[in-house]
Amino acid sequence: MTTTTGPLRIGLVSLHTSPGDEPGSGEVGGMNVVVRHQAEALADRGHHVEIITRRSSPDQPDSVSLVPGVCLRFLSAGPAAAVPKGEHDAFIEPFQHELEALGPFDVLHSHHWFSGAAALPVARERGIPHVQSFHSIAAAPDTPLSEGERPESGGRLAGERMLAQASDAVVVVSEAEAETVRVRLGGDTARVWIVPPGVDGSVFRPATAGARRATAPYVVAAARVQPLKGLDLAIAAIAGIDAEARPTLVIAGDASSEAGDHVAELRRLAASLGVADRVTFIGPQSRADLAFLFRGSAAVLVPSHSETYGLVALEGSASGVPVVAAAAGGLREAVVDGETGVVLESRDPAVWAAEIQRVLTEPDYAAALSAAGREHAERLSWERSAAGLEQVYRRVLDSPERVELLAHTGR
Repeated sequence: MTTTTGPLRIGLVSLHTSPGDEPGSGEVGGMNVVVRHQAEALADRGHHVEIITRRSSPDQPDSVSLVPGVCLRFLSAGPAAAVPKGEHDAFIEPFQHELEALGPFDVLHSHHWFSGAAALPVARERGIPHVQSFHSIAAAPDTPLSEGERPESGGRLAGERMLAQASDAVVVVSEAEAETVRVRLGGDTARVWIVPPGVDGSVFRPATAGARRATAPYVVAAARVQPLKGLDLAIAAIAGIDAEARPTLVIAGDASSEAGDHVAELRRLAASLGVADRVTFIGPQSRADLAFLFRGSAAVLVPSHSETYGLVALEGSASGVPVVAAAAGGLREAVVDGETGVVLESRDPAVWAAEIQRVLTEPDYAAALSAAGREHAERLSWERSAAGLEQVYRRVLDSPERVELLAHTGR
């Protein structure tokens, strides 16, 4: 019988995207950041962690050590090539077969429904707990949608409902996501755990006193370039700011594989509003480069239609700059309205323009938001996030139902 007082052997399953890839490129976003940093923090706590993903290039090895205690493993399932996210349901079964050969593990923790569909049967066969994180949850075809949110196939929604109800625990990043799991997926409140993400305050940090700032002010929106992220609102807001105070909008991120020609659409929008010279697309950035960009900015904008948490908002706060965010999902929890930033219920560009202009033109107001934001972010470390995960893992390992099962099977 597995003891839960010592180090754990943890399998983190991320079928469709590798946490070893650079955030901001293709489908690589907040989920990748969360999985990578939680894995490293769990290893720092003495656990052995394997991150398991699909091979998307023939150059990827079978495995690579990311840091001591964390192994990134690539499984062959489908072509060794980049594939649009929506096509990965075809790889669930072959990925499951490859996963069956790995281990041993004390717990499997799946990220996104593709991963859970592959890993849950393996966990059940081995008699080990399965923990599920969704990161995004499908909207039923008859659900009223925000602009930019698309309905998913019935297969995904059915799969997510099954995982929410059959997994030993569901880990979410915010109360907003917990509510979605309970209401949309029928998850049991007793098995839904909120474990907020963290932020590396040594990377995302404020500019040093007296540091040279950019000659012309700029604001940043860091996101995959797709309609869901609401970047059209950011552009329209910049256009609504008085010309003499208008900053440059820097958009950092790559186009999503399913976004079509959205970058071209945004460029046309900027041109039609007369701000083409004030909107710059710089593509995906390394974590260090993004942190440098943030701390030199006047504000970080997060105009998303939907966010389970809004990690970018927390990183902006850690960088010591005000955050202006939409009142969408977990952003209401990532940003303390009026204290660490501004949370806007309205999507009227004029409202956004007024708030951004206030940050630009009222230094004392901006400084107060910046200081409170940094203080808020310092309380949310990756070590704290990993400690929350460890608590979930040990609870499911020690659950009465599992103890009874092990007694029956002799495991």
